[in-house]
Amino acid sequence: MYPTDIRQSSPLMQVTYKTALVIALLLWLLPLAAVFLTSMRSIGDINMGNYWGMPSEIMLIENYTEVFRRTNMATYMRNSLLITLPASFGAVALSTLAGYALAKYHFRGNILLLALFIGGNFVPFQILMIPVRDLTLDLGMYDSIQGLVIFHIAFQTGFCTLFMRNFMVDVPEELIESARLEGASEFRIFFTIVLPLVRPAIAALVVLVFTFVWNDYFWALVLMQSDEVRPVTAGISALKGQWLASWQLISAGSIVAAIPPVALFFLMQKHFIAGLTLGATKG
Repeated sequence: MYPTDIRQSSPLMQVTYKTALVIALLLWLLPLAAVFLTSMRSIGDINMGNYWGMPSEIMLIENYTEVFRRTNMATYMRNSLLITLPASFGAVALSTLAGYALAKYHFRGNILLLALFIGGNFVPFQILMIPVRDLTLDLGMYDSIQGLVIFHIAFQTGFCTLFMRNFMVDVPEELIESARLEGASEFRIFFTIVLPLVRPAIAALVVLVFTFVWNDYFWALVLMQSDEVRPVTAGISALKGQWLASWQLISAGSIVAAIPPVALFFLMQKHFIAGLTLGATKG
């Protein structure tokens, strides 16, 4: 019923598995290595076509310093934080409340409402481009951090609600009923009993939503125009000039932009893995 542990497989299968794992890892790391090497090159190296060889001159500190001096990288990073942090908090907070209601309250239309949350995840976001842009223009939120934050909260809440609802279904009904018999209010039950039990799931969801919002490029391009409010994903694309592209600065900016979500994952790695595997075993 379940896949056999690779350590219990035949020697040929173990060798094949380990070889395929190394090849897959190298293929995955190859673009990252190319970007990192480019971030250390001089412009002369790039103009001569030295894309994959070792840099003739290591300019690691110079390029990473220059990307903050010559560009608006610091502003882009600040804007990304101003967008990602409230959007992640808002989406997780709303979805936790909605997920609890859908999991533990049995009311008319419960299944229909859950189906709407599920169906919303399958709507191609490209077809929403024009309506969402027109809506932000009508509401005066186009080219603003607040507009993008509200949009991300609305767009991410569907997936987050489905995620949290599936975890909260496994919270024992007996605990909630016992608290009600003791006279605890619904909000007290939610904050003191339910939330601590699903804390690993919340941690996993925070990492996922933070990564989704931070790495968003499409909506940052559609709903943003000026450098003052542009997040880092759209800002890096603006580093490419009309006639000349400073690829060493673009690569250095890309590495810098990848640091926050990677750092968050490693800081919350234990909770993230626990959240994804919560409820995977019984007994």
